[in-house]
Amino acid sequence: MSKRVRTAVFPVAGLGTRFLPATKAMPKEMLTVVDRPLIQYAVDEAREAGIEHFVFVTGRNKGVIEDHFDRQFELETTLEMRGKTAALRELQQDLPSAGRTSFTRQQEPLGLGHAVWCARHIVGDSPFALLLPDMLFKGEPGVLKQMIEAYEETGGNVIAVEEVPESDVSSYGVVARGDGPDTGFSITGMVEKPKREDAPSNLIISGRYILQPEIFALLANQPRGAGGEIQLTDAMQTLMTQQAFTGVKYRGQSFDCGAKIGFLTANVVYALDRDDIRDGFLKELRKLDLEDRL
Repeated sequence: MSKRVRTAVFPVAGLGTRFLPATKAMPKEMLTVVDRPLIQYAVDEAREAGIEHFVFVTGRNKGVIEDHFDRQFELETTLEMRGKTAALRELQQDLPSAGRTSFTRQQEPLGLGHAVWCARHIVGDSPFALLLPDMLFKGEPGVLKQMIEAYEETGGNVIAVEEVPESDVSSYGVVARGDGPDTGFSITGMVEKPKREDAPSNLIISGRYILQPEIFALLANQPRGAGGEIQLTDAMQTLMTQQAFTGVKYRGQSFDCGAKIGFLTANVVYALDRDDIRDGFLKELRKLDLEDRL
């Protein structure tokens, strides 16, 4: 029987250069989709999937993330005194329980693989989930929960994938699909940013992983790859020769919030799904005469 996945790792040390100057003093993970930071959506997804320990791999100027997942007694007292019980209750519900969060530093920007390796002592000898907060997923149930369901059947390593047009595969890590249904098929290979003619499929790696702890030993000795960084995909390719990898073609919609277009689209979609602001938002959109701008 496979070990239960209790820990999730969130790499949040990136500089967010695509959102400058907004991210000069604020972490990109704290950019809000409607009224919730991106990192909160990722943590919510992990909690829904049963994750109990949340590990944040941070860098300089990321202290506000740690503050976000801490109690602010002055704010809570003010909300209570003003009778804003709904807002107070929401703040309290968003917080992981005491002792459930850990923070470690990635002192150098050496890539995703290096960020994962920095969490090795906290994660220990257990499988763990890896969530890239830039990627926001809207699905029922959440993508990580769909992956946990597959993991409970297959064990090993699990990667969330989605289809993209064949013309776009050169921008992503791409997997080769083996046998099995969309909810859990064998991955027989993977390649980082292949040429269109060399891509094994149009299924791309989507920023959600369940990995076995053996990945840490591989990352420790992983030579630098593309961009002079330690690439997680390179280590996973080696691990694939030793352990099974399963792909889950998740049910839902993704938004690449590390890019301006994906971030803006997510704000529109999430706003339109909110009963408390949908009608007002639509009213304002109609005032813009968008047809004349398209």
